[in-house]
Order: sequence, then C-alpha cells, then structure tokens
Amino acid sequence: MNWKEQYKSFLWILGFFLFAYFMPIETASFKFAIYEAFNLAKWYAREHVLLCLIPAFFIAGVIAVFVSQAAVVKYFGAKAKKGVAYLVASVSGTILAVGSCTVLPLFSSIHKRGAGLGPAIAFLYSGPAINILAIILTARILGFELGVARVIGAVTFSIVIGLIMSFIYRKEEEQKEAAQLAMPDVEEERPMWQTTLHFFILVAILVFVNWGKPDSNEGFWYFMNANKWFITGLFGLGFALSMTFIIKVRKLFVLIGTLAVIVTSFVFYSNPIIPFIV
Repeated sequence: MNWKEQYKSFLWILGFFLFAYFMPIETASFKFAIYEAFNLAKWYAREHVLLCLIPAFFIAGVIAVFVSQAAVVKYFGAKAKKGVAYLVASVSGTILAVGSCTVLPLFSSIHKRGAGLGPAIAFLYSGPAINILAIILTARILGFELGVARVIGAVTFSIVIGLIMSFIYRKEEEQKEAAQLAMPDVEEERPMWQTTLHFFILVAILVFVNWGKPDSNEGFWYFMNANKWFITGLFGLGFALSMTFIIKVRKLFVLIGTLAVIVTSFVFYSNPIIPFIV
C-alpha cells in the first residue's frame, strides 16, 4: 500500500469521525445554528433562486441565443475600441437589478459570445454595485454624496480590475482577438429593436418582482411595492406577446402557458410566487 496516496483519504475519514464523535448536539447554540442554517437555505431557495437567478438565466439565454456573436464582438470584443468597450461594460449593470450571484450567468453569457475578458470582468464587478435600485437605496440611506461615490468607485475599480485581468491573461486574449478579427460580419436575423424589447421585458420582470418593501406605508415606493405583482403581471403579458410575435413560439403553447398562469393567480391569490413559478 502506498501511504502517500492514501493518507488524504484517511485524514478525511478521521476528520469526519472526530466531528461526528464530538458533535455538541445537546447544546442549544448548536441546535439554533442548525435551524438557522436550514432557515437561510429555505429563504435563499424561495426568494433568491426563484426571484433572481431564474429570471437572470432567462436574460442570459436571450444574450446567448438572440444576440449574435458578431454583435458582442463589435461592442465588447476585438473589433471594439478598448475605451468604449470598458466604459459600456462598466455601466451596463445600471439597468439590471442583479446581485453578486445573479450577475454570474450574464457574465458567462457575454464572455462566451465573444466579449473580451477585461470588459466582461468590468461588467461582472460593477453590475451588482451600480444597479439602479442599489444606487437609490444608498443615496436615500447614506446620502447623495455616498450614492455618487458608490457609482464612481464601482465603475473606476471595475475598469482597473478588468485591465489587470486582461493583462494577466494577455496571451489567451491575443489568440482570441486574432480569431475574432478573422470573423466575417454577419447580419442580425431579427431587428435589434425586437431583441432589445424582449430583453427589456425580462429585465423589468426581474426588477419589479424583487422590489423591496420600504419603511413607510405611504408614498411612491410603498405604492410600487404594494402593486409589484400586478406590474409584474403586466410585463408577463408583454412577455407572452413577445414570445409569440418576436421569438415565434407557437401561439397554442403560449396560450396554454398564459391560461395556466392566470388560473393559478386566482387560485393562489395570497401566494403570488406560485403563479410566477408557473
């Protein structure tokens, strides 16, 4: 037996045994910690996965399927001016209500479609920091000056970090750019305004479904929170129309899906997450 190859497995087994042997299951603090861990997992699954990650994957799918690689290369790849690519990538997160987890599928999508590593990293870093809801919240709670400082700092650091990552992986980026420059320009299959409209509807659903509850029970922010599911429903109808006339999904399938959502919204009126899942 070669102990040099087996000692790691032995240490894992020994560590698990010691953990199980000395596990303080009789203490209240341990029980409370276990309860809170599962409670947090439940909250994450209900609030974050369903309301943030799933819409973000739909948006990433729009980028991957309906935005051509030539278009991504034109604005974020080898055929784009470096200054414009970094600037656009660093401020694109403003219109998205994404967090540090939700931005990952979007980053992966634009990078796979041909965006340079530097601009893609700039988008990945700044997206969660400068989305419009985060900026408004920071300005309201911490003051206008800190809200502006957050935007400037996030954009600046995202560009710097993007440049550093691009420099570290410069050899891979040079090979990628050489391949992109040899690519022919391909015309878009559908008008850009259609793709933009479909993208906007998905972003609006992502924004309004995650609209937070304000401290006061009056005013514009309370009105938006109280009616966020109705607003989301309107954009859901827009999504159905977009699937029919832009994405060209069969009308029967869209009609069945729309009716299923309408029926569940009446049956589970007090729990709007269920029709949102449907």
